[in-house]
Amino acid sequence: MSESPAAASPYEVLGVSPSVTDEELRRAYRLKLRQSHPDVGGSAASFHAVQIAWERIGSPESRAAYDGARYPETAYSGASTASRPSSRPTSTGMKARMHGHPGGHSRQRYLAMLREWAGRGTVIDDPYAPDLVRSAPREIRHRLAKALAEENTAQLISGLGIGYTAWHDIATREDVEKIDHVVLGPAGLFAILSEDWGTPVQLKRGELVGDGLAPGEEPLDEFASAARILAKSLRVRFTALVVVVPDQLVAEPVSLPSRGRRPMVVVIPRSRLVGVLRDGIAGMERGSFEKVFELRSTLQNGIRFVED
Repeated sequence: MSESPAAASPYEVLGVSPSVTDEELRRAYRLKLRQSHPDVGGSAASFHAVQIAWERIGSPESRAAYDGARYPETAYSGASTASRPSSRPTSTGMKARMHGHPGGHSRQRYLAMLREWAGRGTVIDDPYAPDLVRSAPREIRHRLAKALAEENTAQLISGLGIGYTAWHDIATREDVEKIDHVVLGPAGLFAILSEDWGTPVQLKRGELVGDGLAPGEEPLDEFASAARILAKSLRVRFTALVVVVPDQLVAEPVSLPSRGRRPMVVVIPRSRLVGVLRDGIAGMERGSFEKVFELRSTLQNGIRFVED
């Protein structure tokens, strides 16, 4: 079971409130175990999830340990969440040139959604307190998970070297989602979506599906639309659109070939990102050194960042 804030908690898997008694928890586990068994129409994945949930909170000792555990990744070590995206590089030396504020907009959205959910006048001492994060609705937890995913992606990009330039939290149009990252390097120009839905995803009929996605949600279509708007406004062409998710949410890279003006789309585990940005991927049209300097000026002059 993923430790992502977006993942279902053991209580959610078992369909109970964190305040239930041990006996109520035991009855819920037995019921879910029967309902999720593959022999009665359940799935192996859901049956396994129920078993893992019970392992984590089934005994008083394990339940107490879980209830007292913290989300280690929710502590942000970067710039203040109140700061606005900057057009100045955020790293120097041999690291990639970095512009903007990765994860900043998503963290602001998380904080705004959390305050609205908590209610007007409610004082929140620590918006990242583990008990508060766990008790929030899943769509709020997803926003925090997305912020963490964007920050993790930016950290990987920064280590690529001075031959790469990255922009984060890029505005497209008011009615269209932002682009999380744009990366320019010897292998080409990439638009990147950093995500963490808390559950595995797979490609089905040209779109990503999974238990963590809301009904009717079409992340690939929305991402491609935002990239198309940005590419048109800057008069550039993306080498590929890359969706990055935690390793446990997708086993192997999956891809959609280029179609018309839409570039190739690849969905990859986070551990494969550096390799893709450095070497490309099979079927991907590589860029050229000659275009990198020209494109960098175009992007630097044309990119605009989202407002917090």
